[in-house]
Amino acid sequence: MGAQLRIYRRRMRSVKATKKITKAMELISASRIVKAQQRVAASSPYATELTRAVTAVASFSNTNHPLTTPHSNPKRAAVLIITADRGMAGAYSNAAIKEGDQLSALLRERGLNVEAYLVGRKAVNFYRFRNRAIANSWTGFSDNPTYAHAKEISDSLIGAFLADSDAQSHGVDELHIVYTEFMSMMTQTPAAKRMLPLEVVETQAPSGLLPMYEFEPNPVDVLNALLPRYVEARVFNAMLQSAASEHAARRRAMKSATDNADELIKSLTRLANAARQAEITQEISEIVGGADALASASAGSE
Repeated sequence: MGAQLRIYRRRMRSVKATKKITKAMELISASRIVKAQQRVAASSPYATELTRAVTAVASFSNTNHPLTTPHSNPKRAAVLIITADRGMAGAYSNAAIKEGDQLSALLRERGLNVEAYLVGRKAVNFYRFRNRAIANSWTGFSDNPTYAHAKEISDSLIGAFLADSDAQSHGVDELHIVYTEFMSMMTQTPAAKRMLPLEVVETQAPSGLLPMYEFEPNPVDVLNALLPRYVEARVFNAMLQSAASEHAARRRAMKSATDNADELIKSLTRLANAARQAEITQEISEIVGGADALASASAGSE
């Protein structure tokens, strides 16, 4: 066997081994997408009703709550960026980080200092490699987040929002979140939204007479109880959508890698066949040449 043929066959074995890995990861991601979609669908009704409850208190009461009242002179903003812990998901994490950089640039244009809160090793490694400051970070659960993780993150963000932005405690006046919105199996879009101060958005404006609301014990206590749950629900929903997007992006990337491996195996097979055919032709030529030499030698001796 020639050296060139051995090289081709060695490369074919390597590509086939890689193909097995990418195919397995594709199947694993495909099975996890369904569960992630179910979790997103299950969390939506709770988040929707909680949003309506917060909307009612914020819209129909005259209470100036710190979580709903914009600062007159904001100085610092927090940006929560949700990425993946692992790679092999195409441009999923890079798209979220890029969206976060664009949002940070817009906030700096307004004269705000930006505090980075990161979820996922990809964002943490990106910031550390470039020596960027990180206010807080969480890793290890990007593909399977729980409500406990969302509550831990929300408590840190709400604590920073309620702290004095002029002090050394990294207090912030605005809170933004950057995540990947799961649109479909083929479409996942990075999104940047402001969470605090609260932006209440109603899909349908009330018509006719406005309802009379009564709050017990009082609107302030109701907001104190609802708004942390509201932030937790939004963070949890964003993490679930990001997890579903991560699985979808990884499935798509692994399918592309598997298809590329198939094409490379076909190309290497053709090259190996050509190299083998060239070796056979050379061997036949050598045999024929040797036979002719022997025949010539025999004729000359006679």
